[in-house]
Amino acid sequence: MKIIDEQLISGVVEQAKQSPRLRMNYNFHESLQDKCHRFLNALEPGTFIPVHHHPDKDETFVILKGEVRVSTYNDDGEVLESCVISQESGTYGVDIPKNVWHGLECLEPSDLLECKAGPFVEHEVDGILEIKKQ
Repeated sequence: MKIIDEQLISGVVEQAKQSPRLRMNYNFHESLQDKCHRFLNALEPGTFIPVHHHPDKDETFVILKGEVRVSTYNDDGEVLESCVISQESGTYGVDIPKNVWHGLECLEPSDLLECKAGPFVEHEVDGILEIKKQ
């Protein structure tokens, strides 16, 4: 059994602070080939996970600590929906259906529990949506 407690979360958050990407994962799955990926995703302010989609995978984010904005987009890069997930707001997470463009912005030091189907596949060129600057 792997216990998710303050010690584990704090350790992953500390690693995120030291990372050039300002984020760090702690995987519960054993291999990138596993059929179900479950992991902690620690994010520091200034982190923006680029707008992307998973053509064959749903993805769930549940906030454990902090505050993160999650947005969905159309094919032209326009925001369709946006919400802030945090313990304080009472909006604890989101479930993103497969093939929906989405991105995350860290608003304060945060830790998410993230789940999606495996195996891991690097995003192809068309897996990242270029957002047009207005």
